[in-house]
Amino acid sequence: MMTRKLGSSGLEVSALGMGVMNLSFGTGKAVEKSQGVKVIRAAVERGINFFDTAQAYGPYTNEMLLGEALVPFRDQVIVATKFGFKLENCGIVGTDSRPETIRAVAEASLKSLKTDYIDLFYQHRVDPDVPIEDVAGTLKDLINEGKVLHYGLSEAGASTIRRAHAVHPVAAVQNQYSIWTREPEAEVIPVCEELGIGFVPWGPLGTGFLTGTIDADTKFDGATDLRANFPRFTQAAMQANMPVVDMLRAMAAKKNATPVQIALAWLLAQKPWIVPIPGMDKIDYLDDNIKSIELELTATDLREIDEQLSAINIQGGRLDEGLLSMSED
Repeated sequence: MMTRKLGSSGLEVSALGMGVMNLSFGTGKAVEKSQGVKVIRAAVERGINFFDTAQAYGPYTNEMLLGEALVPFRDQVIVATKFGFKLENCGIVGTDSRPETIRAVAEASLKSLKTDYIDLFYQHRVDPDVPIEDVAGTLKDLINEGKVLHYGLSEAGASTIRRAHAVHPVAAVQNQYSIWTREPEAEVIPVCEELGIGFVPWGPLGTGFLTGTIDADTKFDGATDLRANFPRFTQAAMQANMPVVDMLRAMAAKKNATPVQIALAWLLAQKPWIVPIPGMDKIDYLDDNIKSIELELTATDLREIDEQLSAINIQGGRLDEGLLSMSED
């Protein structure tokens, strides 16, 4: 497995990480624990060493699943988790990044993950009620105490990244980024490059749309699938956005690949310090995704993709209004 460095942080990870959320939460029913453990361990066996979870996934259950799966491999892997949501009755009701809350979540996450340190601890969403300097200062203290090794931000804008980085170096920024969600290119990716910060795209496969397995008739269960409330996943929007998938299929045929591999290879080609974390809840998905690392998209291929994308007007917001209001990018 090829590796990449997340900026100048010294954190070196597999070129492709694994988003673990889908095993427990977010895009359908949770898998059986034994199946989740099997998939995570299969990822390790294939060379993936970078795993992403969060307190809010489940809540809590995803961290516990990942912790159990990685017990035999803890010294071989990089574990990223997140704090920053206010949770009540097993649901997200806002943000909370007060220093005392960050510390409480850190202790709970250490217990759930069956570990005595967190490799990368992200603020899941910026809290408008807590200065980012206070958040960064708390993470600096946790790092000095050895409970956290690196500090990250998720769904943060360029100004917040600069302010946080001035207090303590930010190792990675995790914002939504993919072929059909390119907002970070305007300000966030340039500021990461300037400051030596790694970039970790979440939703690199368009929360499933870019895989080519979803069409305009696909239905999402509002009780278990967040996409049921995403404007980009209405029937009309999916129909309007299908040319993106058609473009991926055409390029995949040209490169003897799959749409998934094209979408991930495109991200890997953008910057050498970008590490996507696709959600993979089946071993077949692992094997498909990993092949993207060896897939070379030439300058001509990338130019062709950009030209075709420029002619497509993506329909629908990327998140529902509640989650989007908590994002800065």
